[in-house]
Amino acid sequence: MRVAVLATGGKDSALALYKVLNEGYKVKYLVSMIPLGEDSWMFHYPNIRLVDLFAEAVGIPIVKAETSGIKEREVDDLKRLVSTLDIEGLVSGAITSTYQNARIEKICKQLRLKCITPLWHENPQEILKEILDVGFDVIVTGVYAFGFNIEWLGRRIDDTVIQALMELNRKYDVSLVGEGGEYETLVLDASFFKKRIKVIEAKKIWKNQSGYLLITKADLEDK
Repeated sequence: MRVAVLATGGKDSALALYKVLNEGYKVKYLVSMIPLGEDSWMFHYPNIRLVDLFAEAVGIPIVKAETSGIKEREVDDLKRLVSTLDIEGLVSGAITSTYQNARIEKICKQLRLKCITPLWHENPQEILKEILDVGFDVIVTGVYAFGFNIEWLGRRIDDTVIQALMELNRKYDVSLVGEGGEYETLVLDASFFKKRIKVIEAKKIWKNQSGYLLITKADLEDK
């Protein structure tokens, strides 16, 4: 089946991509929406423009469109982009977000596409464990919830970070996978990458109780 995968460069969409590749789907495109502001309801903002580098690293063509980030209108923007593609299914990394999943399902129904959600209702702790087990190299690029601090920016997800996330979940009900927007990530390498992403220059931007790692220079390197 010919599919497109909604991609941000973050861990959830990368894991969904990994799974459909392993299941034999023909991934023709990565699809990415570029929010013009920080407050998109549906799409990543920090370092989203690095998704071009992500696509080059995995060796799959990417199609993109900008979106205002206005609620519901950004869904129409996504539908307009997907409607131009020669595909039979659309893949997303949705895990528990009914808001996100319902809107993607609606797009698929309207365009007569199969809606594929490899991570839907999977155990969040198991998802983080799987990310490590299959060898993903993931860094935290944004934190937006009480309990995080500036030291989280740029941290690699490992067993220690997972334990810290579990503690934040216990204390403050922070989503383990950050699907409520509590934190965002960037995948630098995975087993299916042709090349790895190398961060060359970055700076931490912090305001009040949240912030993000602004990657100003990155490149690909051979594995």
